[in-house]
Amino acid sequence: MRNLPLLFCLLLAAVLFTRPARGQELQAEVTVTTENVTISDRQLVQQMRNDMQTFLNTRTFTNQAYRPEERIRCRFFVGITEIPQNGTYRATVRIVSTRPVYGTGYETNLLSFADRGWIFNYSPQNPIDYSENTFVGNLSSLLSFYAYVIIGMDQDSFAPLSGSPYYDRARTIVTNAASQNVTTEADEGWKDSNNANRYNLLNNLQDPQLQAFRATLYAYHRQGMDIFITKPEEARANIATSLRGIQEAVVRRPNTLLARAFFSTKADEMANIFRTSPDQEQKVAVATLLSETDPTNSAKYQAILRQP
Repeated sequence: MRNLPLLFCLLLAAVLFTRPARGQELQAEVTVTTENVTISDRQLVQQMRNDMQTFLNTRTFTNQAYRPEERIRCRFFVGITEIPQNGTYRATVRIVSTRPVYGTGYETNLLSFADRGWIFNYSPQNPIDYSENTFVGNLSSLLSFYAYVIIGMDQDSFAPLSGSPYYDRARTIVTNAASQNVTTEADEGWKDSNNANRYNLLNNLQDPQLQAFRATLYAYHRQGMDIFITKPEEARANIATSLRGIQEAVVRRPNTLLARAFFSTKADEMANIFRTSPDQEQKVAVATLLSETDPTNSAKYQAILRQP
């Protein structure tokens, strides 16, 4: 009986050490370019890139356990466009995240979004720091905001509407950043200043009237792409059904940022999916639906009707 405390400690240690550890969620690659400005110190540019990438890849954003092979692949293409003053940078940034398709080596894009309004202070001597409850700096807020959007969309693609907690965290960042008073980092992207900024991207993701887009992330990927290799007809049927929900959402709320982002990301892929369908009636129906819903890419959708 005197060995019971020792036995309890051993059992507790076993439980603690066998629990899955929290792992980093992202496998990010950052590229920084300076074609539009003159920066003589190339080492500073490389350090900026390294610091951004390290922040994204070493920080844990959730309580979920991610194995190394489950980390979400994403890329940040940062193009410096202006240096208003020493240590302050304006940039246009394209954020791309991908998702593996089950049973294949193919990766499909979940997000491809251009944010043309980044402004941030950066010094190689200062770490990129972040606090979930307070504004620390615009660079960490921008990186964390998109980390949560990427994670939310990835979660939505594996279980219906499961990305909501991460959009809520992104909302906290928006609220804190919009109320900050660091004049050198005044960023209109955190406010409802135009309909193509990150504020409105998040608004669209959290809008109940546009929930069909998030539902489609699941139906398109989990019930479509993930079974395509073994059940292509069923996969196409599931994707086609989900697109009708998107059509209804676009009728209710035309020309939203989320709709434009979805179609710019998926237009080519959808055309390829249905172009090889043996069901001519399905091809006509999908080509018509997509052309009416997304006329900008109508030429791509009309290619569905050609023989593969």
